[in-house]
Amino acid sequence: MKKWILAVALAVLASAISAPAAMAQGGGGGRGGARMMEMLMQGITLTDAQKVQVDSIVAKFQKEMPAFTPGTPPSDADRQKMMDLRQKQNAEIRAVLTDEQKAVFDKNVETMRNMRRPGS
Repeated sequence: MKKWILAVALAVLASAISAPAAMAQGGGGGRGGARMMEMLMQGITLTDAQKVQVDSIVAKFQKEMPAFTPGTPPSDADRQKMMDLRQKQNAEIRAVLTDEQKAVFDKNVETMRNMRRPGS
Protein backbone atom coordinates (compact mmCIF):
# COMPACT_ATOMS: atom_id res chain seq x y z
CA MET A 1 0.00 0.00 0.00
CA LYS A 2 2.83 2.41 0.87
CA LYS A 3 4.52 1.70 -2.47
CA TRP A 4 1.27 2.49 -4.27
CA ILE A 5 0.87 5.78 -2.37
CA LEU A 6 4.48 6.68 -3.11
CA ALA A 7 4.02 5.82 -6.80
CA VAL A 8 0.93 8.03 -7.04
CA ALA A 9 2.67 10.87 -5.19
CA LEU A 10 5.67 10.62 -7.50
CA ALA A 11 3.48 10.58 -10.59
CA VAL A 12 1.73 13.74 -9.40
CA LEU A 13 5.08 15.27 -8.53
CA ALA A 14 6.42 14.44 -11.98
CA SER A 15 3.59 16.42 -13.49
CA ALA A 16 4.34 19.24 -11.04
CA ILE A 17 7.83 19.55 -12.41
CA SER A 18 6.35 20.26 -15.83
CA ALA A 19 4.16 23.09 -14.54
CA PRO A 20 5.69 26.46 -15.34
CA ALA A 21 6.38 28.95 -12.57
CA ALA A 22 3.76 31.21 -14.09
CA MET A 23 1.15 28.70 -12.98
CA ALA A 24 2.44 29.10 -9.45
CA GLN A 25 1.66 32.78 -9.63
CA GLY A 26 -2.08 32.16 -9.77
CA GLY A 27 -2.61 30.11 -12.92
CA GLY A 28 -4.27 26.96 -11.73
CA GLY A 29 -5.62 25.30 -14.85
CA GLY A 30 -7.05 22.43 -12.82
CA ARG A 31 -4.01 20.21 -13.39
CA GLY A 32 -2.49 18.32 -10.49
CA GLY A 33 0.97 19.44 -11.54
CA ALA A 34 -0.01 23.07 -11.44
CA ARG A 35 -1.47 22.58 -7.98
CA MET A 36 1.72 20.94 -6.77
CA MET A 37 3.78 23.86 -8.11
CA GLU A 38 1.34 26.27 -6.50
CA MET A 39 1.87 24.51 -3.17
CA LEU A 40 5.63 24.70 -3.60
CA MET A 41 5.52 28.42 -4.39
CA GLN A 42 2.66 29.39 -2.06
CA GLY A 43 3.31 32.71 -0.36
CA ILE A 44 6.15 33.58 -2.76
CA THR A 45 5.78 36.38 -5.29
CA LEU A 46 8.41 36.04 -7.99
CA THR A 47 9.79 39.00 -9.90
CA ASP A 48 9.56 38.81 -13.68
CA ALA A 49 13.26 37.89 -13.82
CA GLN A 50 12.75 35.12 -11.24
CA LYS A 51 9.76 33.77 -13.19
CA VAL A 52 11.92 33.43 -16.30
CA GLN A 53 14.66 31.68 -14.33
CA VAL A 54 12.25 29.29 -12.59
CA ASP A 55 10.51 28.48 -15.89
CA SER A 56 13.90 27.66 -17.40
CA ILE A 57 14.82 25.42 -14.47
CA VAL A 58 11.48 23.59 -14.61
CA ALA A 59 11.81 23.06 -18.37
CA LYS A 60 15.37 21.74 -18.01
CA PHE A 61 14.42 19.15 -15.40
CA GLN A 62 11.24 18.14 -17.21
CA LYS A 63 13.38 17.05 -20.15
CA GLU A 64 15.40 14.80 -17.83
CA MET A 65 12.40 13.14 -16.18
CA PRO A 66 11.90 9.48 -17.06
CA ALA A 67 8.85 8.71 -19.14
CA PHE A 68 6.14 6.68 -17.48
CA THR A 69 2.81 5.20 -18.45
CA PRO A 70 -0.17 6.66 -16.57
CA GLY A 71 -1.67 4.02 -14.32
CA THR A 72 1.59 2.07 -14.14
CA PRO A 73 3.84 2.72 -11.16
CA PRO A 74 7.37 3.78 -12.05
CA SER A 75 10.21 1.34 -11.52
CA ASP A 76 12.38 1.71 -8.44
CA ALA A 77 15.16 3.17 -10.61
CA ASP A 78 12.78 5.67 -12.24
CA ARG A 79 11.34 6.58 -8.84
CA GLN A 80 14.83 7.25 -7.49
CA LYS A 81 15.74 9.31 -10.57
CA MET A 82 12.56 11.38 -10.17
CA MET A 83 13.35 12.05 -6.51
CA ASP A 84 16.94 12.99 -7.31
CA LEU A 85 15.85 15.32 -10.10
CA ARG A 86 13.23 16.92 -7.86
CA GLN A 87 15.86 17.61 -5.21
CA LYS A 88 18.22 19.14 -7.77
CA GLN A 89 15.39 21.20 -9.26
CA ASN A 90 14.36 22.47 -5.83
CA ALA A 91 17.96 23.44 -5.07
CA GLU A 92 18.22 25.39 -8.32
CA ILE A 93 14.87 27.11 -7.77
CA ARG A 94 15.87 27.94 -4.19
CA ALA A 95 19.10 29.56 -5.47
CA VAL A 96 16.99 32.04 -7.48
CA LEU A 97 15.06 33.17 -4.41
CA THR A 98 15.77 35.92 -1.89
CA ASP A 99 16.50 34.92 1.71
CA GLU A 100 12.93 35.80 2.68
CA GLN A 101 11.52 33.71 -0.18
CA LYS A 102 13.85 30.82 0.71
CA ALA A 103 12.35 30.61 4.19
CA VAL A 104 8.83 30.28 2.73
CA PHE A 105 10.03 27.84 0.05
CA ASP A 106 11.72 25.63 2.65
CA LYS A 107 8.53 25.57 4.72
CA ASN A 108 6.49 24.63 1.62
CA VAL A 109 8.91 21.83 0.71
CA GLU A 110 8.67 20.44 4.24
CA THR A 111 4.86 20.64 4.17
CA MET A 112 4.77 18.73 0.87
CA ARG A 113 7.25 16.16 2.19
CA ASN A 114 5.05 15.55 5.22
CA MET A 115 1.96 15.18 3.01
CA ARG A 116 3.70 12.41 1.02
CA ARG A 117 4.65 10.52 4.18
CA PRO A 118 1.47 9.75 6.08
CA GLY A 119 2.18 8.87 9.67
CA SER A 120 5.71 10.24 9.73
